Amino acid sequence: MFLNMNKKQKNLLKRILISFVLTILAAFISQKGLIKLVLYLIPYTIIGFDIIKKAFRGVINLRPFDESLLMVIATLGAIFLGIYKELTGQEGDYLEAIAVMLFYQIGELFQSLAVSKSRKNIKELMDIRPDYANIEKDGKIIKVSPDTIKEGDIIIIKAGEKVPTDGIILEGNTSINTIALNGESIPKYVKVKDEIISGSINIDGLIKVKVTKSFKESTASKILELVENASSKKSRSENFISKFAKVYTPFVVILAGLLAFLPPLIRVFVLGVPHMFNVWIYRALTFLVISCPCALVISIPLSFFSGIGGASRNGILIKGSNYIETLSKVKTVVFDKTGTLTQGVFEVSAIHHNKIEEEKLIEYAALSEYASSHPIAKSLKSAHKKEIDLNRIKEVKEITGEGIIAKIDDLEVISGNEKIMKRFGIEPVLCHSTGTIIHIAINKKYMGHIVISDIIKPESKNAISKLKKLGIKRIVMLTGDIEKTAKKVSDELNIEEFYSGLLPNQKLEKLEEIMNEKALIAFVGDGINDAPVLSRADIGISMGLIGSDAAIEASDVVLMDDNPKKIPQAIEISKECLKIVKQNIFFALFCKFLCLILGGFGVLNMWFAVFADVGVMVICVINSFRILFIKQK
Repeated sequence: MFLNMNKKQKNLLKRILISFVLTILAAFISQKGLIKLVLYLIPYTIIGFDIIKKAFRGVINLRPFDESLLMVIATLGAIFLGIYKELTGQEGDYLEAIAVMLFYQIGELFQSLAVSKSRKNIKELMDIRPDYANIEKDGKIIKVSPDTIKEGDIIIIKAGEKVPTDGIILEGNTSINTIALNGESIPKYVKVKDEIISGSINIDGLIKVKVTKSFKESTASKILELVENASSKKSRSENFISKFAKVYTPFVVILAGLLAFLPPLIRVFVLGVPHMFNVWIYRALTFLVISCPCALVISIPLSFFSGIGGASRNGILIKGSNYIETLSKVKTVVFDKTGTLTQGVFEVSAIHHNKIEEEKLIEYAALSEYASSHPIAKSLKSAHKKEIDLNRIKEVKEITGEGIIAKIDDLEVISGNEKIMKRFGIEPVLCHSTGTIIHIAINKKYMGHIVISDIIKPESKNAISKLKKLGIKRIVMLTGDIEKTAKKVSDELNIEEFYSGLLPNQKLEKLEEIMNEKALIAFVGDGINDAPVLSRADIGISMGLIGSDAAIEASDVVLMDDNPKKIPQAIEISKECLKIVKQNIFFALFCKFLCLILGGFGVLNMWFAVFADVGVMVICVINSFRILFIKQK
């Protein structure tokens, strides 16, 4: 972790170490008076100059009451106490001032590491356009930057290339993969006059396309813009210590002022006795030193930090302590479907055979598709699980958008969709299963069909059930898939609410509709198309194993093994973390106020108060470390 620190964090660590070493040296150098003060002021200035600067700016901007001012007043109070003792013939002690500032800066370093913004530039990761586009000009194909493409240009898109901008097909037909844009798991067949959108991938054919939008106005460009705008709307919870200090700091400063001047004035004007200003000013300065909330400064960031560590032990990456607090309060969870609740890959999910054995049906389908790199062909070959004997295959002819005719073992094998069956006068058996249906006929006799679909992850149903038990009031599924597929998945997982056929901007619009109901929302997704929604949600949760870089960078929580059951586990950890934080806050404040009262009455001296504070801090730190060992219930 320390190896991955940014420049600012490394500089703070260096200052902490230098100040610590100089403080130790100053303690061993036996000096008095001005020399002693200077020896201690050097490490104090090194470790505290940025806090002093921040406090000064707060005063100038009329926002003085924050934790920085509290640190400055408390530490300068300790220094003035040391000077006071030196002037009255006692031995001055400046160690408290440096110790308080060191404790505070160590807490700041831990907090900074816990919430470190390790994300790279989302826009760079979201750059789904290719490095070039093939443009047709004067009968020649020229490679150009996608940025230079204008409306009306003719571009050529080869198999395997990304579609650089939106357009209409003029020549050719192919299948395109749009999963990066709308989550649609099944490749889409497109032909002349069909519209294609940027960011999709041309799978298996060469097409000539007339550009209808420049890249700046294209779908891919709009997705980039959505991410940037959604990120700017992201809410950030304020740090607890800052909110606490806004009340606590003026409170203790006013009390210290009253303690310094009110009792002496009462003694003089009411009781008629000596004022004893020196005694009450000493108590007031002691009160200020005691008021420094070291236990809170260290234990609260450490509690969140430990929560992040505990989640990491369970394969859950939480990117900052503020997300733990938000995650613990989530009441609505919105899921993407493909790759999140489902595996995001094609598999043979059912085989409905007629006059042939199941294994034979798969075998003939795999042999006829042996030369294809299409995802459907890969799933058929995977289901076959045997070596392909090429000697059995005599001839293969593909009818684009329909299927394949192959000569296998001197038999004519026809495989494909309903269109190819009807082309040869074969009546296919309709299937009510959800997915891509591959019909098989041998010598023009119907033999059955194979269902290929995206399989639901085995942990998804259990994850949904546990979320409901955790008090999640609303679970929603958003997907670019067709309604039939979406309904099948939602029914199997007991998700009552789903929306299908959504493009990225529509997903974002639907999420914002849900967010208008005020409940905190977590969105779970994995693809590039999910990045805008992940950024906009109160908490974005992405899949780290198969998720796109853009989705991972745009999210706040990453599930490193793509297991949906980690979602309720992350919520459980966040709730337990917040419970421990509240325990630490209550315990630290109770002890702090008790010490303040006793210090105000002169019962506690400064070192006793420091030891008490350190004891409270140690107890809170030990309590914080419990989070590292939280397991799912």
